[in-house]
Amino acid sequence: MDERGLAEFQTHRARLLGLAYRMLGELSEAEDIVQDAYLRWRTAHDVATPAAWLTTVVTNLCLSRLTSARARRERYVGPWLPEPLLTDDAHDPQDMAAQKDTLSLGFLVLLEKLSPPERAAFVLRTAFDYTHREIADILRIDEAHARQLYHRARARVGDPRRRFTTSPEQSAKLVERFLAASVDGDVAGLERVLTDDVTVWADGGGKVSAAARPIAGRGDVARYLAGLASTARGQAATFTMAEVNGAPSIFVWEGEALTAVLVPEVHGERIGGVRAILNPDKLAHLVRRSRQLLHSARSVPSRSSNTAR
Repeated sequence: MDERGLAEFQTHRARLLGLAYRMLGELSEAEDIVQDAYLRWRTAHDVATPAAWLTTVVTNLCLSRLTSARARRERYVGPWLPEPLLTDDAHDPQDMAAQKDTLSLGFLVLLEKLSPPERAAFVLRTAFDYTHREIADILRIDEAHARQLYHRARARVGDPRRRFTTSPEQSAKLVERFLAASVDGDVAGLERVLTDDVTVWADGGGKVSAAARPIAGRGDVARYLAGLASTARGQAATFTMAEVNGAPSIFVWEGEALTAVLVPEVHGERIGGVRAILNPDKLAHLVRRSRQLLHSARSVPSRSSNTAR
């Protein structure tokens, strides 16, 4: 592989990583897929259309990986959530975070309902605007079958390209209010910013203590969050905010260690869900960049005795 071949691959890398991440919901696995695609690219000859060739390779590698991933997730301890992806970091290629509405944790969880071929057709069409004909070529099926896969998937998970009535600035302020009420143990304050049917999912993966089942309902969620804040660990924790999967999110620190990422889901003027990633394996790639996060993430105020980073 000469330098020109490497340069050609690099022009597609961010898009390929974005595709693999949406397909798998795991950034570490997506990075492995892209590396495998590069190894195949190095030995390829006479590739007429590199973009199409690489997309086909990555998609089919993901389809193979999804079969084993689904089996692992069925045995997963507690709720399974995707690996969090930092989407406001200027060091990441912009193409990785393009179409942020197809990166939300809620949307990626919905994709778990789909079969691997349905997921491939839906991601290629919705996130990357591939035509049904192009999707058929990638999946090596006829165009009618590709259309059927896409429409069946859309019927099951909906369309992420919906209009948001809440601006990013309003969402960030709401999340700050949510955080302030949480760390102060203010149950009434929490109830004012939560929807009636709010749900918390906590992914500890059996590696750390976390709620084994989703917690639902305004009162139960408010008491649960306030209770966490009242523990010794909750009192000692500090917090920053950054954008994760296109949403304003909360980073929980214990000393220099990142121990949780909380991603609230904003529904209008209230929060309708909170996805908490505590599994250290899923935080590993963020931990590797913790110094960048400490400098770039926006600090938020918390209890008077708890100085935010």
